[in-house]
Amino acid sequence: MVLGALIDAGLSASKFKNTLCRLPIKGYKLDVKNVKRAGFRATKVTVRTTGRAGPRKWKDIERIIKKSSLKKDIKQKGLSMFKRLFEAEARVHGEKFDRIHLHELGAVDCLVDIFGTLVGLDMLGVREVYASALNLGGGTVKSEHGVLPVPAPATAELLRNVPVYSSDVNFELTTPTGAVLMSELADDFGPIPYMQVSKIGAGAGTRNFQKQPNILRLFMGQGIGGRKKDSEHTIILIETNIDDMNPQIYEYVMERLFKSGALDVFLTQVIMKKARPGIKLTVLCDEDKKEELMNIILEETTSIGVRFYKAQRKILNRTIERVDTKFGKIRVKISRLGDRVLKITPEYEDCKKIAKQRAIPLKEVIKKVGLSLKH
Repeated sequence: MVLGALIDAGLSASKFKNTLCRLPIKGYKLDVKNVKRAGFRATKVTVRTTGRAGPRKWKDIERIIKKSSLKKDIKQKGLSMFKRLFEAEARVHGEKFDRIHLHELGAVDCLVDIFGTLVGLDMLGVREVYASALNLGGGTVKSEHGVLPVPAPATAELLRNVPVYSSDVNFELTTPTGAVLMSELADDFGPIPYMQVSKIGAGAGTRNFQKQPNILRLFMGQGIGGRKKDSEHTIILIETNIDDMNPQIYEYVMERLFKSGALDVFLTQVIMKKARPGIKLTVLCDEDKKEELMNIILEETTSIGVRFYKAQRKILNRTIERVDTKFGKIRVKISRLGDRVLKITPEYEDCKKIAKQRAIPLKEVIKKVGLSLKH
């Protein structure tokens, strides 16, 4: 479905096929045709195999990828995806990584799906990928291991920390291959980002459902307002109110939270029930750090519960550069909105070091460095 959407959005099928030939696998051909799904037109790409490859281990897949003449970054991304597939299969079946065999996933069509997607995105010049929550479907699916519930165990394993849902379609709507592609490629999940759409592609699935079109849609375009990667994204806020803890402990708790990946940690004085003074502990983090940081709070503080919710965060794009000042080279943080520089701030630790070395008040160092940067 992803390949169909890419070709439907303007990827040249002939050039795509020629580029994909750099992957040293044989015994397949690509069929591309227009179809209708629940009354809507879409492009259907089918990988037709002319033989049957046996089950493959990690070393077999690794050898194929490394022997290819594809771009280095595409090979690295493909290796990472297949490694995750093997790790997921090994985990759900309780086998060692180097002993697990991939049957459906190790087949030619999986290699074509994954590397075809990477090649297609590269040929279209796509730099960032955003996805909606993934519809898993329902019911059961047949596999080499028998009948499995949807989502298949490997799919579920691959979609940890990814937003998912299930509609009333009793069919496998997200396969392990689709799960690893979306979880590895998507910079973020949620609504369509603020963008100017230039191309739309629709990739068709095999089944034709009556209640909804079995279509994956791809929107291509440019971000509006100079938006760059990571300038706007979803974060998690974790909060808890505490009124019965030794205040000496807060420093240690904050230190642990920062070391474990918190984006920010801060304390706010509050008045709680029965007019008791207390502290609201707030932690900002990415989705994948939520559970670990909540556990730290519950283990290290007297709190017996936390609350958490999603929030949108927009930040300026920042770089650290070394510049010449009257005190010598010093690191400064340069913050930009699009291509426009808004703020230039000297690094606190560098200023503190200068103040100690020269016995100058820290506030004077910061002031003089700031003035020199303006000129």
